[in-house]
Amino acid sequence: MLVEQYGPLKGQMLQIMDETGFIVQPDLVPDLSDEEWLELYKTMLRTRTADMKALQLQRQGRMLTYAPNTGQEAAQVGSAAAMEKNDWHVPAFRELGAWLHRGVPLETVYLYWYGNEYGSKFPEGVKNLPIAVPIGSQLAHGVGLAMASNIKGERDVTVAYIGDGGTSIGDFSEALNFAGVFEAPIVFIIQNNQYAISVARHKQTKAETLVQKAVAAGIPGILVDGNDLMAMYAATKDAIDRARQGGGPTLIEAYTYRLGAHTTSDDPTKYREDSEVEKWKPKDPIKRMKAYLISRGVWSEEQDEAFQEEYGEYALEVFRKVEAEGEPKVEDLFKYTYKEMPAHIREQYEEYLEYLEGKVE
Repeated sequence: MLVEQYGPLKGQMLQIMDETGFIVQPDLVPDLSDEEWLELYKTMLRTRTADMKALQLQRQGRMLTYAPNTGQEAAQVGSAAAMEKNDWHVPAFRELGAWLHRGVPLETVYLYWYGNEYGSKFPEGVKNLPIAVPIGSQLAHGVGLAMASNIKGERDVTVAYIGDGGTSIGDFSEALNFAGVFEAPIVFIIQNNQYAISVARHKQTKAETLVQKAVAAGIPGILVDGNDLMAMYAATKDAIDRARQGGGPTLIEAYTYRLGAHTTSDDPTKYREDSEVEKWKPKDPIKRMKAYLISRGVWSEEQDEAFQEEYGEYALEVFRKVEAEGEPKVEDLFKYTYKEMPAHIREQYEEYLEYLEGKVE
């Protein structure tokens, strides 16, 4: 088990591939073929391309506030790839790579950020919870799913995500505590991108690492290079296998960096230096994985550029379809907030319908 070597108090970070795409720990490379790694890399490229397209569209006033993912593709895709189809994915709001890998259509993602309620409706068989904007609330939901899996005797494992800032919220500690006590089959992944909106990680907590918070909950934890696709896959697969075998929860800290803004409403230049961002750019997960695949002879710069251009055109086509559906409908707020509309909401809904009919002002 990797957690035995890279435990929360070991002071070591799991890395299999360095910043140049060189394999530094050959014995730990997961057993995937070059073709399988290439497919995961393509998902990372789709994530980056769709992300950049969303930013452009938002700046044009065609999309609502958007949370960028650039720089965190490996943390998302690597962890999602370790999951099986029957497992539950519980996101926060910055898991685009995981959504795409798990089968959430790009159209659905764009619908959400467009303000359409159908952005939270996934295809049949896609076991993803909707985006959770309230910080930390999704972790309790994830633990509930995992506990239900145990009670029902299912093999499902839940993988739940949170940002570094969310680890300072009470919901985080409560979820870890519950998961530990009930040995819930869940893997918690902290996407430590170094900033909770405008607050630097070192100002949030005196803890040397975020993964050491697993110690108080009595559960295993592991610190991982979040920009290393292979390391993220290996650590998550290890934790999922352990959970599926009845070993309980694991906390993973994916040490990464948010290259862009917290959201499109944020100006990161007000709280961090451009020089800091420049230091992280060589660690870009896209660059290192591309270098590895090129060295293996299964990819090229030309293919890379062509793929991004093609997917960029596809992403724009998808968004045009979203726009063509028109502005989000007010009545959807009433219809899709609850499974069954409560009496007080139904009363408001009926009053709204009367307003549309001109019966009330």
